[in-house]
This record gives sequence, C-alpha cells and structure tokens, in this order.
Amino acid sequence: MSLRARIAAVAGLAVAVAVLVAAVAVYLAVRSDLTGELDRSLSQRAAALAPPPRGGDAAFAGGPDGHGHGADAHGAPAHGPPHGFPNQVQPLPLGGPSGYVQFLTPDGSLHIPAGQGSSSAIRPSAADRAIARSGAGRAYGDRTVGSTRVRVLTAGTGPLGAVMVARPLSELERELHRVLLILAIVGVVGIAIAAALGALVARAALAPIARFTRRTEALAGELDTSQRLPEQGRDELARLAASFNATLDALERSVQAQRSLVADASHELRTPIASLRANIQVLAEAERLPPADQQALREDIVGELDELTRLVGDVVELARGREGAGPRAPMRLDELVRVAVERARRRGSVGIAERLEPTPIDADAPRVERAIANLLENAAKWSPADGEVEVSLAGGVLSVRDHGPGFAERDLPHVFERFYRARDARALPGSGLGLAIVRQTAEAHGGWVSAENAPGGGALLRVNFGEYEGTREAGTPI
Repeated sequence: MSLRARIAAVAGLAVAVAVLVAAVAVYLAVRSDLTGELDRSLSQRAAALAPPPRGGDAAFAGGPDGHGHGADAHGAPAHGPPHGFPNQVQPLPLGGPSGYVQFLTPDGSLHIPAGQGSSSAIRPSAADRAIARSGAGRAYGDRTVGSTRVRVLTAGTGPLGAVMVARPLSELERELHRVLLILAIVGVVGIAIAAALGALVARAALAPIARFTRRTEALAGELDTSQRLPEQGRDELARLAASFNATLDALERSVQAQRSLVADASHELRTPIASLRANIQVLAEAERLPPADQQALREDIVGELDELTRLVGDVVELARGREGAGPRAPMRLDELVRVAVERARRRGSVGIAERLEPTPIDADAPRVERAIANLLENAAKWSPADGEVEVSLAGGVLSVRDHGPGFAERDLPHVFERFYRARDARALPGSGLGLAIVRQTAEAHGGWVSAENAPGGGALLRVNFGEYEGTREAGTPI
C-alpha cells in the first residue's frame, strides 16, 4: 500500500470513528430524551390519579364525570368498589395519551377500572408489591404484555396501595428506528465523503514529497553529484532536502578525491614504469655492456621496483580513506613510537632522541605504526648527516622535529596534501604521499596534524591520534 493510500485510509478511518461515536451519542441522547418524555407523561398520569389526603385517610377522586370514591364528612369510607379504588378512568382531554391504568392493593390484589377496553392486565412484580405494601416510592420498567412492549410506572398511593400506569413502547421504538436509519445514512455518506476528502488531502499533502522523490530519482539516474535539491521553507521537507544535499556534498568530495587520487597516482606511476621499461630494454642487450654497467643496471631496476612497490602501497593506503581503519584496540602509543624509533635507528644514518610519556589510546595499530614511520622517515630525509631527530610524546601529542632547512612559507599550507612535493624535494626519493597518510590516519582516529618551522631552524610536525584516557588536547585540526 502506498503512502498516499495509507494517509487516505487513516483519515477515512478517523472520520468513520468520529461519525460512529457521534451517531451513538446522538442515538443515546434521543433515546434518553424520548424515554424521559414517556416517563414524564406516565408520572403526570399517575399524579392525576393519586388521591388527595384528607384527615389522615386517603380516597381516589373520580374522573371528570364525578364517578369514583370519596370520603364522607366524618372521614369514613363511602360505599363503592372494593378498597376505595375508582370503578372507571376517563381518557385525558383533547385526546392526550391516557395509557393503561390498574391499581394494586397492599395485600397484592389487582383492581382494574373500566373504560380501558380489553387490554390484558399487567402482572405485578415483587418490586410493585413492595411499593403497594409500603404505599410509597415509584419504579419504572419495561415489560412485555402479550406481544406488546410497554413502559410501566408503579407509584405508591399511601394506605390504598399503588397505581400502575403503562404506555406502549411502539411509538418510541418507531421513532428510534427512524433516527437510527437517518444516522446510518448520514454515517455512510459522511464516511464516503471523508474517504474522498482524505484522498484529496493526501494527494495535496504528498505533492511536495512526490516532487522531492522525482527529483532524487532523477539525480540518482543521472549520477551527477553537482546537482542539488532546492531548500525552501523550514518544514520537514526542507530539512530532508538539506540533509540530502549534505550527503551529496560529501559524496561529491569523495568522488572528487578518488578521481584526484587516480589522476595523481597515474601521473606518478608513469615515471617509474617508463624507467623500468627503458632499463628492461637495455637489459635485453646487457651482454654488450661491461660487468660494472650490468650490475648498476640491475640495481637500478631493483630500486625502481622498490619505489614502485612503495608508491602502490601508499596509494592503496590512501584509497582506504578515513573509514578504512581496521578494528581498534587499547594500546600504548608510546610503545608504538619506541618500536618505530628503534627500527629507524637501525636503518638510518641520523641520531634520534626520544622523550616519551605513557599514552594509552584505542587505535588501529598497523595504520598508526605506518604513520609514525612516515614521520620519522620524513625527518631523517631532511636532517643533515650529523643531525639529530627529536621525538617527544606528551599530552597525547606526538612531536617530531628535524634540524634541516625547514619549510618554505609557500609550502606550509600544502605539507599534508597528496603527491605534493616541495621544490627542493623533487630531487629526493619519495612520492609525496607519506605525510598525506599521516593526516588521513590521524583524522580516521579523530585526531589532527600540524606543521610549522621550529624555533632555531628545522621542521616541527605534530600529530594527535584522538583523545586518550583522562586528557583532551587542544590542537589545530586540519
């Protein structure tokens, strides 16, 4: 099911529930009102039949024709029907609903006055007999007499017992059926209209999302990372467009970086490959060369192969990017630096002085080791033959200083760029990727790098491989 269909369905369902609740409320209110009207008419009829008290005794007044029971001047009951009940009841004037009337004596016997046709008597319940015995109270209830449902009021009449007044429920039920039919029709029509309006509302509400979807699909199909989505307003769609554009920005930077890496790598690979090709062609006719030239040619080929291998390894390392780090584990940065220093001492011709403090970090050990080795190799390359490289580790920051010529001012902003080589370094071995790998490794671990000229001469490189336990260092991020 599409989002538009779901929104329309939810809107229709909400309206349907509201209509159903309103219909039930209206039905209950109408039924309560009609039942109340019926109960009031029964109460008025019972009050009209209740005898007025006279001197502590009670007797029923007759109908409009004067027939019935009363009391004499001394308050003694007059002769008449048993228990002093009227013999006949008269209908209300102007054709008002009179209902069915019967009287119940305290001993439980019924007295049905004349003038009510052949209606069946209503069998008294235990509650009716209790009211008749006490002569007080009243009770409403629905009964079935024969095949007719009636509403019955039993009201106490003092010493004479109780009067029972009943009216059929057929008129009330017909009215309720009519109301129920009207509510059902209105509900069905309302739900249909709500469903149609819900579909229109869903279509209007989702129109911006539809345009957004078509635009993103077009961008995905074109694979043009330079395109952006319009950011209009401050609603959720604008925020989504901003997030999508930020993703496109990151993707464009990544694609551009990869393209630059491939272009730079292909350019750098041409020189060693061309040199190897020339040397191999000369080696094909090596028998014409003196033995010393043959040996030099072989050494040159091996050197070119080593340089090519190093260059390929550096390119592969850079291609891993910031997210290419392996699993991190707790380790001691000072121990990694100490191992790298010992290795550099064995291979290099310059002295190295270190001052290291214990520094626990979480890192990818192989990448960090390679970055440290690149720093030391760069410092050794620029140090004079009798110079000394100073290595210190304090506060989570690794500092490597040489005593060479330092950086030219024009080179400082580009020290950590890929394949960048200072003018004075182009005659030296290397590909210009070593310090770029240092920066990438530091940033992959949440750290930073910086380069400057040391006081008194020489270059000073600093690198941080992320926060370590208990310390937050302030540096200059790249």
